[in-house]
Amino acid sequence: MDRLARELASTGLPQPLRVDAARRAIAAGDPATAAAEAAAIARRLLQPVINATGVLLHTNLGRAPLAVERPAEYTNLELDLASGRRGSRSAHAAALIARACGADAALVVNNGAAAVLLAAAALAAGREIVVSRGELIEIGGGFRIPDVIAASGARLVEVGTTNRTTPADYARARTEHTAMLLKVHPSNYRMTGFTEHAEIAEISGSDVPVVADLGSGLLDAACPWLAGGPPAWLAGEPAVAQTLQAGASVVTFSGDKLLGGPQAGIIAGRADLVAACARHPLARALRPGVLVLGALQDVALAYLRRDAGTTLPFWQMATTPLAELEARAVALGAGDVVACDSVTGGGTLPGVVIPSAGVAFPGDLVDRLRAGDPPVIARIENGRTICDLRTVWPEQDGALAKALR
Repeated sequence: MDRLARELASTGLPQPLRVDAARRAIAAGDPATAAAEAAAIARRLLQPVINATGVLLHTNLGRAPLAVERPAEYTNLELDLASGRRGSRSAHAAALIARACGADAALVVNNGAAAVLLAAAALAAGREIVVSRGELIEIGGGFRIPDVIAASGARLVEVGTTNRTTPADYARARTEHTAMLLKVHPSNYRMTGFTEHAEIAEISGSDVPVVADLGSGLLDAACPWLAGGPPAWLAGEPAVAQTLQAGASVVTFSGDKLLGGPQAGIIAGRADLVAACARHPLARALRPGVLVLGALQDVALAYLRRDAGTTLPFWQMATTPLAELEARAVALGAGDVVACDSVTGGGTLPGVVIPSAGVAFPGDLVDRLRAGDPPVIARIENGRTICDLRTVWPEQDGALAKALR
């Protein structure tokens, strides 16, 4: 065992993992497979990959790519530098996000599902939450709105039908036990045909708060951070700023989707409601650490500077001109240059495509490309392997060309 583990030193794995590889090979009755076992362990570690799928917010690949560099330094995470007293984690990134979207206040938790759970628990536990039947959605991983409401301690009241819910449906459902009207954006599917839904402005304005879960996290429909304004593929996508302006009391959304930041969940809106969420015991269990808050602060500053379009990787990739992608595809010198369609992914903008360019090869090469170093993650389309360049950084083109050759 010791001899095998020592022979695996060149793998770079720490001694305990080399021992694991040696043990598995010996247990299998074939010590010669120890190197392969070590390689399998190394492949399971987090590592960079080339995303050639054309899915900008690929959940399996970490959604929004974001460069984060933090020196080994202490920060004023919960210290008020002016007074020297204990400060608040919401005084930094959360305050900047609130400013960027026009909210009174904001709170950051560790993901979008946590934001919905905390808002429901803090604002409606023991009372009723009214939701349209057409918005009782499920997203990837089995996250279902009815289950989240049940876990929060609130009671679900369904109104309307699957395809049609009117403002009158919400009005009839309200009682003295109603704590919240919850609007959920169906961000990962589209319903068409004989449909109707109530707008935020049509159900807000009463003493019952309207909470809107947007999920996808578009900050402002006007996209003031893009020189050319909002791209055509964003048409109709609800945004945080406009949803608050329409009358929503609170908006919840993700940090790692259209916001282009780290994995986080954000609760933004009325100061008293956000404060109630911050006081709830779950808030401590769901809070992120300094690395996430620091990264989110950088993202928020980019939006406030209005240069997010050129500094945040998601927006850089999403708005790369088609001609530039076509030129890069030609320069790869491998495969057939093809037009293709990228998607935002990550449970956003279902059915919406962004014109792109890439290279294609006949047959299924995805397993061979994924086995390379670095791994290349491609897609199959109409019997061909497609490498979509919208999600490949220009500096990765050399490694991609080598993998393709």
